Amino acid sequence: MSSTAIAPLDGFFKISERGSTLGREVRGGFATFFAMAYIIVLNPIILSSAKDINEHHLNGGQLVTATVLTAAFSTLLMGVIGNVPIALAAGLGVNSVVALQLAPRMSWADAMGMVVLAGLLVMVLVATGLRERVMSAVPLGLRKGIAIGIGLFIMLIGLVDSGFVSRIPDKAETTVPLQLGSGGHLLGWPVLVFAVGVLLTLVLIIRKVPGAILISIIAMTVLAMIIDQVAKVESWGLTAPKWPGNPVATPDFGLIGHVSLFGGFQKVGILTGALFVFTVLLSCFFDAMGTILGVGDEAKLMDKDGNLPGINKVLFVDGVAVAAGGAGSASANTCYVESTAGVGEGARTGLASVVTGLLFTLALFLTPLATMVPSQAATPALIAVGFLILAGSVRDIDWSDFTIAVPAFLAMVLMPFTYSITNGIGIGFITFCVLRLATGRGREVPVALYVVSAVFLFYYAMPALGLT
Repeated sequence: MSSTAIAPLDGFFKISERGSTLGREVRGGFATFFAMAYIIVLNPIILSSAKDINEHHLNGGQLVTATVLTAAFSTLLMGVIGNVPIALAAGLGVNSVVALQLAPRMSWADAMGMVVLAGLLVMVLVATGLRERVMSAVPLGLRKGIAIGIGLFIMLIGLVDSGFVSRIPDKAETTVPLQLGSGGHLLGWPVLVFAVGVLLTLVLIIRKVPGAILISIIAMTVLAMIIDQVAKVESWGLTAPKWPGNPVATPDFGLIGHVSLFGGFQKVGILTGALFVFTVLLSCFFDAMGTILGVGDEAKLMDKDGNLPGINKVLFVDGVAVAAGGAGSASANTCYVESTAGVGEGARTGLASVVTGLLFTLALFLTPLATMVPSQAATPALIAVGFLILAGSVRDIDWSDFTIAVPAFLAMVLMPFTYSITNGIGIGFITFCVLRLATGRGREVPVALYVVSAVFLFYYAMPALGLT
């Protein structure tokens, strides 16, 4: 492509200004898409497995369309308006709340309506500047701890999704929650594909090979397809590396717009309904906050004070994505930590998100192709990028100041240990406020951080108060 043709893209997305290239942005967009394409399969499984108050299941095919369509819309919007390499899709934590907490007590339309309300509230918080003030109030050391926590979290996601680490069943009656592979041993071809993929990715990154992550994903997918044909593997998990007989599928838009904004309040009452909206809001608010900070830091987009320029646009798009996910019956869309796969590929601008969004758009019609990449081929990128995040952030924490070091430590370890970004942020905030007060430095803590910590305390106390 000629420089004349590239110039408009360069100027709009600030590609050269951020030290990137068109090739890096395209590769980054592809890498992010393949790292998070599992949601095309996983979100429909989670939502369709639950029943609403009327014993109604959502249609799996319609959920695939809803998941892909809302992800494409949200990610394209983030690329064009936010101009950051952050992709969005249905949030795994939020869809579990919708499926397991909301739907059993109301209709699916009511539950999705509460997601839309949560998204509208996020947009109000952005418009009033409150959300940005909350993010700016977080000390740099604690932000770095959050970024590291996300790195460790996505590493654990990669290890679990690949089968390299698995959950020990409750029937084993042991306090040890996780184990290596299956039964404490690494068995099976899928795990081998993952292990080879991790080594290949790391080798390519260390040797500074352009397109390292994407090359690894493609190479491991091809290897998985060959192994599957030769060894006749019984199970690859959610996605099998099989070439589809018919790669083109017609999208079914039957669930789009099936929303009742206030019907849920009639079912469960004003207080419980408000708490449900608050639960969705809290999960979306802080999961996205942690991801934005982590991805922005890894992409070297932060200014000298550790703030992300133009963050209001990013936060507003995130709010729109929450509402759009509810309106499309896909559950709330949120920023994905897998965006770090694209950042690791060199993406620094919203053009990478546009590429990812376009790939999601294509996936509306080519879903069988998008889901043929097994998790064992995509998750090695999460291991490599998780390490890169940790290596780039840990040195910036002032470990001599325990009022920062301890909250940062708790944030980084509780994210993977509780499988929740929100929990890591909440405990980190609360601990920071308590330690600063205990050492006579309470005035150094911004009021916004006290308010947010109080909200988290209430959130954690809700089950004990009988409010869940």
